[in-house]
Amino acid sequence: MSTTAARPAPATPPAPSPSPPPAARRRRRFSPTAYVLLIPAVLVLLAGMGYPLYWQIVTSLQEFGLAQQFGQPPTFVGLDNYARIFSDDRMWAVVVRSVVFCLVNAFATVGIGTLLALLMKAVHPVVRVVLQVSLLLAWAMPLVAAVTVWKWLFDWRTGVINWLLVQMGFDQYSGHTWLAQPLSFFFVATVIIVWMSVPFVALSMYAALTQVSDEVLEAARIDGAGPARILWHVTLPLVRPVLSIVLLLQIIWDLRVFAQIKLLQDGGAPVGETNLLGNFIYEIGIGRQDFAGAAAVSIFVLALTVLLSWPYVRNLLKEDR
Repeated sequence: MSTTAARPAPATPPAPSPSPPPAARRRRRFSPTAYVLLIPAVLVLLAGMGYPLYWQIVTSLQEFGLAQQFGQPPTFVGLDNYARIFSDDRMWAVVVRSVVFCLVNAFATVGIGTLLALLMKAVHPVVRVVLQVSLLLAWAMPLVAAVTVWKWLFDWRTGVINWLLVQMGFDQYSGHTWLAQPLSFFFVATVIIVWMSVPFVALSMYAALTQVSDEVLEAARIDGAGPARILWHVTLPLVRPVLSIVLLLQIIWDLRVFAQIKLLQDGGAPVGETNLLGNFIYEIGIGRQDFAGAAAVSIFVLALTVLLSWPYVRNLLKEDR
């Protein structure tokens, strides 16, 4: 008979309690506090954005001109303003011109900004700081001052651009008037708008690139991927949400551009051939005192903005699911 005492059996750990189903967890976590706290912000947005939109819609359905500005009550005309504006051939010429100009500027800005972001990621920290400061200075320059400087550079008499082109052997640019022809006018406008917009894209994309894990890039290099394949198949897919957002913002901003075009037009450009949608609205509303027609075009610009932005918004919503 063995004298060794029997060891007690180890205690069995209690079985874990079954977790509630997802639906029960969602019901338990619901709290109206967050929605109550959002009410003031929603009210401010409705007051700040909803009322101007309501006023634009109402005005576009009325006869609202100079007489109404001095107290005469407006007359309801329904969709007559839309029919009158949209039957004007100049309107559709401006629409096509604005959409093409918007897309060219938006994609050029995002492309150049992304390349500058990749450059800042690759260069020495001292060079990176110089680039970032230069971008911030360009971004911080007031719009009127920036356009004025560029108008001096492209001036047909004393401009540096013409002088440089002549020194390079392009004698046909001696005394060339850049703002007199629509094609060269929009080239100058594109240079100015891209120059002013690139800093935002470059700094945003650089911030996104800094979040790409070095381990992921190193694993791609170990697998034999070259720089081009890493860029297209690893880096850009990882920063695609930020890339989509900055492209969406650029499309919205470039479709509504006004001040740069107006300042360049004041330099002697043909207004009828260089108007974009913002300038066309200004011409109808301020120039012709047709505020109802200007409101109708403004509503159309809003719908066009939503139409151009919807594919990118839909992709963003899909990625958030």
